[in-house]
Amino acid sequence: MRLGVAGPVGTGKSSLIATVCRALAREIRLGVITNDIFTDEDARFLRSAGVLDPERIRAVETGACPHTAIRDDVTANLAAVEQLEVDFDPLDVVLVESGGDNLTATFSPALVDAQLFVLDVAGGGDVARKGGPGIGRADLLVVNKIDLAPHVGVDVEQMVADGLEAREGRPVLALSRHREETVAQLRSWVLNMLAAHQAGLHEPQDPGPMAPHFHAGEVEPHTHDEAHDHDHAHQG
Repeated sequence: MRLGVAGPVGTGKSSLIATVCRALAREIRLGVITNDIFTDEDARFLRSAGVLDPERIRAVETGACPHTAIRDDVTANLAAVEQLEVDFDPLDVVLVESGGDNLTATFSPALVDAQLFVLDVAGGGDVARKGGPGIGRADLLVVNKIDLAPHVGVDVEQMVADGLEAREGRPVLALSRHREETVAQLRSWVLNMLAAHQAGLHEPQDPGPMAPHFHAGEVEPHTHDEAHDHDHAHQG
């Protein structure tokens, strides 16, 4: 199973992957692909953390908007995943980490079988209710770093409730890598998703296209059919 991990910059995607590897490396066979624009820093972080054999952690330098490399042209990531699968066959799960992007970042189902989207409490308690394709339709929404909530004035229960509403009841996980009970929930979710994938019960979804919506004065709703329809020129 190929599991995508997306979310804005600084939400803790790499530390979440490290947490998954620590929790499951003795149970299942794992590999990791990281994405950064001009560096392999995330891969180096994971290797130095000792969560897996360093050769099982590969880096892709996208050279462009992270969104492009996981959705619009997945060639480099697909090649990296497939080479990892050849080198370490058999693997149970390959985790693919997106470079930090915005709330529209989603993976193409041509690249991953399932995907989770990561927010963190330090980014603001209102982010979950703002929605977007990643928040709304990824297989799992993670509200990360909940141990920081008292320091940034965020109500975790309300943020989770907002996420559940934005996701129409799809699962939301409040996570801190320092709280064993939340790590156990993440571990269970990954194993359950893997079991569903292996049994042919999970079909990869494409959360990318925006939901139908109206602008003032319009009679019929319209959609943004592809994530690359928006302009990246203004983004840093």
